[in-house]
Amino acid sequence: MSDLPIEFTELVDLTSLGISPQSLDFRSTTFESDHYVTVRESNEGSNTVSIVDLLNGNQVTKKNMGGDSAIMHPSQMVISVRANGTIVQIFNLETKSKLKSFTLNEPVIFWKWLNEETLGFVTANSILTSNVFDGNVSAPPQLLTQRHMNLNNTQIINFVANAKLDWFAVVGILQENGRIAGKIQLYSKQRNISQAIDGHVASFTNILLEGNGTSSVQVFVTGNRNVTTGTGELRMIEIDHDASLPTQYQKKTSDIFFPPDATNDFPIAVQVSEKYGIVYLLTKYGFIHLYELETGTNLFVNRITAESVFTATSYHDKNGIACINKKGQVLAVEIATSQIVPYILNKLSNVSLALTVATRGGLPGADDLLTKQFETLLNQNDYQTAAKVAASSQSLRNQNTINRLKNIQAAPGTISPILVYFSTLLDKGKLNKEETIELARPVLQQDRKQLFEKWLKEDKLECSEELGDIVKPFDTTLSLACYLRCQAHAKVIASLAELQQFEKIIPYCQKVDFQPNFLVLISTIVRTNADRASEFAISLLQNPETASQLDIEKIADIFFSQNHIQQGTSLLLDALKTDTPDQGHLQTRVLEVNLLHAPQVADAILGNNIFSHYDKPTVAQLSEKAGLFQRALENYTDITDIKRCIVHTDSLPIDWLVAYFGKLNVEQSLACLRALMDNNLKANIQIIVQVATKFSDLLGSATLIKLFDEYNATEGLYYYLASLVNLTEDKDVVYKYIETAAKMKQFNEIERIVRDNSVYDPERVKNFLKDANLEDQTPLVVVCDRFNFVHELILYLYKNHNMKFIETYVKQINPSRTAQVVGALLDMDCDERFIQDLLQSVLGQVPIDELTTEVEKRNKLKLLLPFLEATLAQGSQEQTVFNALAKIYIDSNNSPEKFLKENDQYDTLDVGRYCEKRDPYLAYIAYDKGHNDDDLIRITNENTMYKYQARYLLQRSDPELWNKVLDAENVHRRQLIDSVISVGIPELTDPEPVSLTVQAFMSNGLKLELIELLEKIILEPSPFNDNVALQGLLLLSAIKYEPGKVSNYIERLENYDADEIAPLCIANDLKEEAFEIYDKHEMYSKALKVLVEDIMSLDRAATYVDKINTPEMWSQLGAAQLDGLRIPDAIESYIKAEDPSNFVNVIDLAEQAEKYEELVPYLLMARKTLKESKIDGSLVLAYAQLDKLHEIENILAGSNVANLDQVGDKLFDLKDYKAAKLCYSSVSNYSKLASTLVYLDDYQGAVDTARRASNIKVWKLVNNACIEKKEFRLAQICGLNLIIHAEELDELVDQYEASGYFEELISLFEAGMGLERAHMGMFTELAILYSKYQPSKTFDHLKLFWSRINIPKVIRAVDDAHLWKELVFLYAHYDEWDNSALTMIEKSTKDFDHGYFKEVIVKVSNLEIYYKAINFYVKEHPSLLIDLLTVLTPRLDIPRTVKQFVTSDNLPLIKPFLINVLPKNNTVVNAAYHDLVIEEEDYKALQDAVDAYDKFDQIGLAARLESHDLVFFKKIAALLYRRNKKWAKCLAILKNEKLWKDAIETAAISQDAKVVEELLTYFVDTGNKEAFVALLYTAYNLVKYDTVLELSWLNSLDNYIKPFEISVKKEENDAIQRLSTMIDKMDTTEPSTEGQPLMLMNSSMNM
Repeated sequence: MSDLPIEFTELVDLTSLGISPQSLDFRSTTFESDHYVTVRESNEGSNTVSIVDLLNGNQVTKKNMGGDSAIMHPSQMVISVRANGTIVQIFNLETKSKLKSFTLNEPVIFWKWLNEETLGFVTANSILTSNVFDGNVSAPPQLLTQRHMNLNNTQIINFVANAKLDWFAVVGILQENGRIAGKIQLYSKQRNISQAIDGHVASFTNILLEGNGTSSVQVFVTGNRNVTTGTGELRMIEIDHDASLPTQYQKKTSDIFFPPDATNDFPIAVQVSEKYGIVYLLTKYGFIHLYELETGTNLFVNRITAESVFTATSYHDKNGIACINKKGQVLAVEIATSQIVPYILNKLSNVSLALTVATRGGLPGADDLLTKQFETLLNQNDYQTAAKVAASSQSLRNQNTINRLKNIQAAPGTISPILVYFSTLLDKGKLNKEETIELARPVLQQDRKQLFEKWLKEDKLECSEELGDIVKPFDTTLSLACYLRCQAHAKVIASLAELQQFEKIIPYCQKVDFQPNFLVLISTIVRTNADRASEFAISLLQNPETASQLDIEKIADIFFSQNHIQQGTSLLLDALKTDTPDQGHLQTRVLEVNLLHAPQVADAILGNNIFSHYDKPTVAQLSEKAGLFQRALENYTDITDIKRCIVHTDSLPIDWLVAYFGKLNVEQSLACLRALMDNNLKANIQIIVQVATKFSDLLGSATLIKLFDEYNATEGLYYYLASLVNLTEDKDVVYKYIETAAKMKQFNEIERIVRDNSVYDPERVKNFLKDANLEDQTPLVVVCDRFNFVHELILYLYKNHNMKFIETYVKQINPSRTAQVVGALLDMDCDERFIQDLLQSVLGQVPIDELTTEVEKRNKLKLLLPFLEATLAQGSQEQTVFNALAKIYIDSNNSPEKFLKENDQYDTLDVGRYCEKRDPYLAYIAYDKGHNDDDLIRITNENTMYKYQARYLLQRSDPELWNKVLDAENVHRRQLIDSVISVGIPELTDPEPVSLTVQAFMSNGLKLELIELLEKIILEPSPFNDNVALQGLLLLSAIKYEPGKVSNYIERLENYDADEIAPLCIANDLKEEAFEIYDKHEMYSKALKVLVEDIMSLDRAATYVDKINTPEMWSQLGAAQLDGLRIPDAIESYIKAEDPSNFVNVIDLAEQAEKYEELVPYLLMARKTLKESKIDGSLVLAYAQLDKLHEIENILAGSNVANLDQVGDKLFDLKDYKAAKLCYSSVSNYSKLASTLVYLDDYQGAVDTARRASNIKVWKLVNNACIEKKEFRLAQICGLNLIIHAEELDELVDQYEASGYFEELISLFEAGMGLERAHMGMFTELAILYSKYQPSKTFDHLKLFWSRINIPKVIRAVDDAHLWKELVFLYAHYDEWDNSALTMIEKSTKDFDHGYFKEVIVKVSNLEIYYKAINFYVKEHPSLLIDLLTVLTPRLDIPRTVKQFVTSDNLPLIKPFLINVLPKNNTVVNAAYHDLVIEEEDYKALQDAVDAYDKFDQIGLAARLESHDLVFFKKIAALLYRRNKKWAKCLAILKNEKLWKDAIETAAISQDAKVVEELLTYFVDTGNKEAFVALLYTAYNLVKYDTVLELSWLNSLDNYIKPFEISVKKEENDAIQRLSTMIDKMDTTEPSTEGQPLMLMNSSMNM
């Protein structure tokens, strides 16, 4: 490993990415950060911009884009393009949106991103800045200041600013004295002052100094090379010194070394790592200089490139420097974190500097120094300092150090070293586990629990289960807090139970997903509080998540075993409320326990029907023993048990017992009734009757009657029938009841039944009553009356001289039948005196019409005169009497008008029509009295009686009637209206008819007539001048029909309802009239409302309120002004009203309008009377907006009710971090306080506060900030608290990688490997990081931790990193043999392992890989191909393989393989082999192949071979044709090649006479006599004798055919002999010799 203190990396060579070298200069290439390089290129007149993403595999994105310059945002895909020097456009390339577009007044000479949001511009005269992300696309940059004169004639090369954007520096260079001089304009925005400085480079940074706590100091760093002397100087000076900080940064000046041969070299860039306190200075010629920031010590100088550098930027989260040289190399330098401290110690021999650097950046290499210092201090008895040293070193913070410090005795009057140690740790941060335990013991033993609790709340202690056990004897609540923090779930639940905080147990378990042993827990709680245990158990049951985990039976046993019957019962009742069959045994259990110990509870349970699945026989027996006969009966089913229990009627509710019979069947019910009768008939008769009554339909009335008769229970029968008789439809039952009632002498009941009941047989009952001859004949009279036996009744009574009952019948029973009785008596010639007396006795009860009719029939009408006069005299109101009398008075002219007016009993319609023909006025009187409207209107119209009609209409005041007479189609309407106005209205004193008349006029569209009428009534003297309703009606009418008169009416009228009229004016757009009404009636509030809401004039409203000048009016005006968004005026009005009631709206609107200055007095006024959180909070916000932090401190120091968390959030959102810090500090909201400190650049404080907050979100925020500011030591502290959470890894890694801080990221994960909570995600991410940034470490890491990584994820990473060896290793360990083989194939390296590949390839599942492997070997390892094919053969598709080689024209490579597989006799293999040997012209091999293996295209091969140059191949072709019986083609080849033997054999083999004949002819034609003879000999049996003779004769071949001829003759002779023998012997079995050769030597040719 190199001992250099730097790490040097070449990030990319731009020219290798296709970037033109001509574009690699300061004007065309921009380098804003280590994320993007932007290069503007010109090619053939077109401009393109190439964006190189250094953090994404150097991916190049090209954009066709005009302009003369382009720069990328430091971290986002945002590009800024400048055209013609003045036109600037900024685009977001990801969202394709335009962020800015503006034109400057003068060309931009230089531009640069000052931070993530602000872009700086330098023109010839000005320096400007622009907030790119403010949302205002067209907003131009803001002028910062004018350029200083010292920058004249310079080339601007840099523009930098501090984090707060209140200090800026512009750097330019120019040529002086043959060298490059540097000029800097330093500008303070706060002071608005510029200062000219000589220098080539400049930068702003921060540094934490000892003694200043977490407050950092701002330092301005410049570098310069004097053009005169050639010496270089690095200057570091503090700016904006805070006088409250005890330690000031002393100005530092250091030399910059330039080699003698670098006379024209000068500083080109400076970067400062705030995390490590290292200054990087880079020169034009590529020399890198490292300085320590605090001391200014030069650490290292070296040259990193021989090419000149033209641009540079920060690297790796601003902890290094990156540059681009003219060759296009992108180079990066940063300190080697593992070597810098040893380098300072060994090379520079500066121990104090090494300690400073190590402590500041948390770098390794100084641990031994701290240990030695600690030992030295101990030996010197300087225990106080030793304790502080130990507290400052992580390596010394262990149990051994604690034990050593504990054993040291402090000098008198001094603090114990161990306490100094703990105090130092507590001041700096949080104690670890061992330290916490050691500190807790003495603190608790000294009864200083408050101090321990304070540290716990401040998150100064690391909680553990052991710590909780130590604390528990002293304070259970505190121990619970410890258990909660260390997530000792079992101990937490036990503590909650011990503290009786049962209600918190379930929520806690749900929150932490912990499954406790509830059975043990409940058993523990029962011992202390059974009721709470029961409640807790019930709560568990009611929670679906925990209910399934409980064994309710065991829990109930816990309660019952300890005699907690009530609690156990309560639990089971709740658990068994679903009443399911599987709960039967538990239901039985709870009933048994309570029947034995608390019968009343069991009674209640059974009575409420809670259970239905228990063991009913068992419960019934226990209930009977407990005296609960009702419950026993409810559960017994055997009739014997039921009869035994049912006789205890004194213990059973009667209603229940009666209802119980409904559960029994008929036989059981009758058996139980007999049991009750047998037991005690007299005592049980009432129950029996009730049962019989209720279940009569079920048991049958006949059966029950028979039962009652059987026991001679007449009384019971009577009462039973009494309940039944009114409902039954059985005539026999009714008759039985009448008969029984007669026996009981219940005459009234008989009378009631015969009167009210309709079921009985009237004839049967009538005869029974006549036969019974009861003392009271009333029932008989009733029956005869109901069923119209009147004539028979009168005859029976008259004959029996029962005249008393006739009078009774007429007087008491049915007077309406008097007419029939009178008629009957008259028919019987009864004494008229008796009849008149009878009529007088029923005076007023007799139907007059019917009586008159009956009497008139008998010409006895005069008989009724005394009766009618008496009826009238008695005040009879019967209409028929008065109708008759009216007609008599009319006809007799006996004061009819008086009678008609005074009498109200006659029928007005009947009498009126009777009068129409005699006197219309009398008819009008009758109709008027009866309100017979239509008839009255008709006769008044017919007789022109309009004034009577008008009076009637006004009297009636019926709107429908008015509408009818005022209808336009009424021809009498005009005369009627005149009568109403002239006669009707003046006669009235009641305004109601007038009002209805007006409404009628209105509804019928009589507008002019209505106005005329109302003006006459109201404005002229009349009783209605001051009538409120009529004045209102007049105004209403005017508003609707004559709006112009309304104002005049308002002036003249006084007595009207302003609240009614004014709204109508507003509704009809008479707003000024409405205002006049309200103002006139001193309704100032409503008048103001009209001005504000209707007239909408706030100015008039203000004038009006100023005139009235009451608090209520000012308050109302304030509300209106607030609605009108006149916020200052509204606030002023509310202040005048001293009304803070509407503070919510006032505050909201004022804050929206940013009227904080006006809002403050209002809030101060409101605070005098109200104590509202919003008021105090808004006051704090207002002061914050006005930058009055002192006032905020006063509020927070005093009494206030502000929601400071919420206020702090608002201030935080407004980026007022100082004020937000005050709020969060006041309420100890560490989470948000940490966030605020981040934005205040107090990173150490943010980390310390984050420890207190102990919140992932806060750790993330602080971590991001520390990374952004390159506080990597602090960032690592944060990161270690984040990487243990797997879900945070991706975001954290992205953060580091996006900033280019790869080494720091790897260091973070390496530091986390030893954590107790290290998880798979951490090992996985570290593997990925190694693959990206330190590939050399990847394989070793994988070999050690392959079982602890997410292999698929790492596979993707190493694949992207092209780490093929590692990729193969992972695939193999993941059993991905296919991918492993593919990787070895596709990513072949020089050290390819053929043996290992064979082991892998045989394990693949996808056989396609075989063929890829074959292709791979063909290309890369052809010499090993046969060996591979030998391994693959068992699973190889041989035809496909062969085709593959045929296609690629590589068959010769696999000739051994083909020979090896030829025995498989495969068509493709054979064809390929044939091709190969043909190409090699190995005819012997081909001959062997075609002879041995026949699966190939023989005709095709023959066709191919017949054209071959070698005769051997042609011979093979002929052989193939012959094998396939292609005789002509075969013979053609053989003829052509003169292979006569083969030709003759072919012809003979063909066994085709034609083929032989053609060949024979060919031989004759060609003169081949030898072949001719041979053919005759070979194919003797196929040649025709005549053909041979003909050929011989034609061609003089007689001598040549002699052998053939002899054979033929011999054959003929033999045939004749055989034929003769056959004839002789008639032997038909002799085999034929036809077709057989004659000569024996030819037999071999006929096989």
